[in-house]
Amino acid sequence: MPRLIPFRLAIVCALAVLFAASTAAIATAKVPVDLRVVGGGGKILAEEALKTGTTSVPTSPKATCFGKGTGGSGRAVEIKGATALGLLGQAAKSTSTLRPLLLTDSFDFGLGICGVGGYSATSKLSWYLKVNHENPELGGEAVKLEAGDEVLWALEPYPYPSELSLVAPGEASSGVPFGVRVFSYNDKGKRKPAAGVTVTDASAPTDAEGRTTVTLAGAATLAAAHGKDIPSNRVAVCVSGACPAS
Repeated sequence: MPRLIPFRLAIVCALAVLFAASTAAIATAKVPVDLRVVGGGGKILAEEALKTGTTSVPTSPKATCFGKGTGGSGRAVEIKGATALGLLGQAAKSTSTLRPLLLTDSFDFGLGICGVGGYSATSKLSWYLKVNHENPELGGEAVKLEAGDEVLWALEPYPYPSELSLVAPGEASSGVPFGVRVFSYNDKGKRKPAAGVTVTDASAPTDAEGRTTVTLAGAATLAAAHGKDIPSNRVAVCVSGACPAS
């Protein structure tokens, strides 16, 4: 006669199966996030919305910015779940300005990032990671992402500069002035108005409250810059029904 499984044990087994299934679903789920990558000299390499999840990233023997003998093996490495480094690796597959992506797997602590789009880390510059304007103080593959997160990778010297953020309307009328505002975020994610910042087509630099006025004759993409600060996000402004080319 077959042995009967106790009722409680059957429930435990069923829950274990459900947990395993839900864990696998989380690992393969795609998370919608925003990515911005800034190379040397404030060059915007990418700014796009993506859905990210488990992905494989290449390593390269050319990723030697950490010193002799620190280049990658050349093998692909799988990063499970939605992470900041996985997002960068995924974006590089479809965005040519992010290639070559130079990563090394020569360290026990995880992957090291040397180069993105021809811009490489040096003894004075490193790839600075911020998520929702704050430094997570973790390696990119360890930073888990959630829906709606804003991810920034920027090649910068330490101590890291502030990051600018531009707030502007998506639509305007030709020849009619409209207001924009710029904020700066420090390493801890603390926000404050950014004064003296230059904004595309603005009448003057921002005031003490981070405000200035812009007048457009046609569709334009606005951005903010100031000294050594990390340049802002770009805002596409449609004018009289016409929008900037993507």
